[in-house]
Amino acid sequence: MPAESETGNMRSLSRAIDVLEVLDDEPYGLRLTEIAQRVNLPVPTVKRILRTLEGRGRVERYGSVYRAGINLLFGAHAFLTGSELIRGARPFLQDLAAGTGLTASLFVRSQRARIVVARVEGDNPLKYELPVGERLPLHLGAGKALLAHAPDEELRELAKDIAPFETAGGDIVSPEDFLESLEEVRRSGYSVSENERVLGARSVASAVRGESGTVHGAIQVVGSSDVFLSERILPVARAVHEAASRLGRLTRF
Repeated sequence: MPAESETGNMRSLSRAIDVLEVLDDEPYGLRLTEIAQRVNLPVPTVKRILRTLEGRGRVERYGSVYRAGINLLFGAHAFLTGSELIRGARPFLQDLAAGTGLTASLFVRSQRARIVVARVEGDNPLKYELPVGERLPLHLGAGKALLAHAPDEELRELAKDIAPFETAGGDIVSPEDFLESLEEVRRSGYSVSENERVLGARSVASAVRGESGTVHGAIQVVGSSDVFLSERILPVARAVHEAASRLGRLTRF
């Protein structure tokens, strides 16, 4: 195949992925012109991409609105069932949920976001939805456990870009505060969050690290602050840290 054709095919693939990522951020869909604006491509080009994706079930159209299609579930199902990390985490999540009565989740990092890839509800379920596949901010909650062991230069760059920011509880977090909180996670081995993303929620999380120290995910236990009382933080954090450490030792990555 000529090099020019290969380059063109890769460009088309990249553009199609850009379109899918835009739709992933908008579960209720977007109009053609809105998608074109988001991906910075001509409307006719985006229309051709959408027609192809629609034909393969990766995009669905409802009137003038396009949204992610049902056939995207095939890839998601393959990942969720084939991931050794997720399979290995399930018994630990089940034990944590049963032992604490809280919701235990596994997160993985995706660029500057974290994604719920497994979740087990305890006897005291969350008062808000946290579906598998949900994309959440990396700088809040369990994201700090995922971030804490990243290179210092990367953390300083992230802090400069996202801070200062306001938590759900109204606290203003400066870049210095954010970096200091990550250093505390490094020292203790777990993160503690309260009223950060959701008002009235408290959580602890710990990174799942492989033999080389690479962070592959984070285990989190979360509940409402009227159930997950402050005096429970330390014992729950120790249990979460132990589960994450054991998962890192037992699972091959």
